[in-house]
Amino acid sequence: MTAKLDYRWKLREVMATRGMFSTISLQPLLAERGIDLSSSQVYRLVTERPERLSLKVLMALLDILDCSMDDLIEPVASASSAAKPKRAVGDADTSVGSFRPKRARIVPRSEP
Repeated sequence: MTAKLDYRWKLREVMATRGMFSTISLQPLLAERGIDLSSSQVYRLVTERPERLSLKVLMALLDILDCSMDDLIEPVASASSAAKPKRAVGDADTSVGSFRPKRARIVPRSEP
C-alpha cells in the first residue's frame, strides 16, 4: 500500500521567526506585490491550512518572508495511513474532563 502524504502549513511560524506577529501586517505587503486580499482572507491564510493556493500568492509570501517552499510547507504522513493507538474514552491525559474545573463544595457554617 502506498503511503498517503499530507502537509503542514507553517506560515504563522515563519512569520513569527521574522518578527511578524499580526496577520494585518501581511496585507499591505501582499498588496505591494499585486495581491489584494481582504483582512479575513489574510487571517484564514495565516491561521488555517489552505486547500488551494494561487501560485502568485505563494510566490508573494516567499518573497515577503524571504524563505523557500520547504520553510512554508512540510510534508507529513497522512493521518489515515499512520496507525493511531486506541485509547480508552476516559483516559486522563487526553480527556476533556481533565481540563474541567472541580465543582465547589458548599459546606454550611456551624454557628458557635
